[in-house]
Amino acid sequence: MGGQLRIKADKDYLGLDTYLIRQRPERILLVCGESVSKLKIGKYFETLESRLGIPVVPFHGFTPNPVYESVKQGVHCYREHGCSMIVAAGGGSAMDVAKCIRLFAPMNPNENYLRQKVQPSEIPLLVIPTTAGTGSEATHFAVIYFQGEKQSITHEMCLPDAFMLDPSLLDSLPLYQRKATCMDALCHALESCWSVNSTEESKEYAKEAVQLIMEYGNGYLENQGIANEKMLVAAHLAGKAINITQTTAGHALCYKLTSLYGIAHGHAAALCVREVWRYMLEHLEMCRDIRGRDYLEHIFAEIACIMRCEDAEGALSCFETMIYRMDLGIEKEHEEICWEELIGSVNVERLNNNPVTLTEKALDGIYHRIFNRYL
Repeated sequence: MGGQLRIKADKDYLGLDTYLIRQRPERILLVCGESVSKLKIGKYFETLESRLGIPVVPFHGFTPNPVYESVKQGVHCYREHGCSMIVAAGGGSAMDVAKCIRLFAPMNPNENYLRQKVQPSEIPLLVIPTTAGTGSEATHFAVIYFQGEKQSITHEMCLPDAFMLDPSLLDSLPLYQRKATCMDALCHALESCWSVNSTEESKEYAKEAVQLIMEYGNGYLENQGIANEKMLVAAHLAGKAINITQTTAGHALCYKLTSLYGIAHGHAAALCVREVWRYMLEHLEMCRDIRGRDYLEHIFAEIACIMRCEDAEGALSCFETMIYRMDLGIEKEHEEICWEELIGSVNVERLNNNPVTLTEKALDGIYHRIFNRYL
């Protein structure tokens, strides 16, 4: 796998034309939501065959938190129509589905793709995010659900060959999605900063992402053009950071909240990161990063500095204020909460990436604090 190519999002997508002409695909499978047809990029692909002679096969058969069956349908669509390239235009779900279609397409369709060995693939994958949050265009990860259980897929073939960041595609993004994606990008950056897997390179990406989000987050919520552009860059940088470090406990805890209670991924991540962050500050003696407690305290202090706060407690308070101002609560009756199911859903690997040890008792306490704030 070579390095990624960034395609310039010029006014008429001439750079995209050039890239596709060089690829010479027989047909493109376009993985996108139906709403993409209302965007400039949707109209671009609608006219691609008449302009460049490249047929496009749209695939809309997936939902947020995409399931294995949807990916299976996508693989069938790719093969049935004789496609030779995949393009994803959308948010994290579209990109995750496209990544998995690419991964599964060379496999035996008569067996469960998740149980098969990954085969070499020459299928080009181009992604065009229409939200500024996941940074999925910069990662070799994907998430789908099989029989109600989250499947974290990690492979170098999930890293797209090329991507295009076009801030004009964010113009019609609803406010709630802006809030959720803003917090998702911030959570990625924060978790990467304190991950036990962090490197100097990953920390540079993550810190720059935090700085951009703190500076342009409000403008992004207000749909300001320059802020949309900067948030796309911030999400991409945060994606590059977690591509090195992976996420930590905040994301490990958030996935079941999304599937059980119908809130956006970034919304759930923010609620979990807040409580995990609080727990870590209160239990620094349980630091498991081999670089030691002093190092971890230094990282929390650096985060505070970037967020223009006096100390780690101030940074957490600032993060909490962002959640309150965005009204990212959760409404659920106490008796309806499935505590055992929540705790049992946590990805242990992500807990191993966390710099402070989290026991089952700690997870139970964190989940209770998430809900008790809003009951």
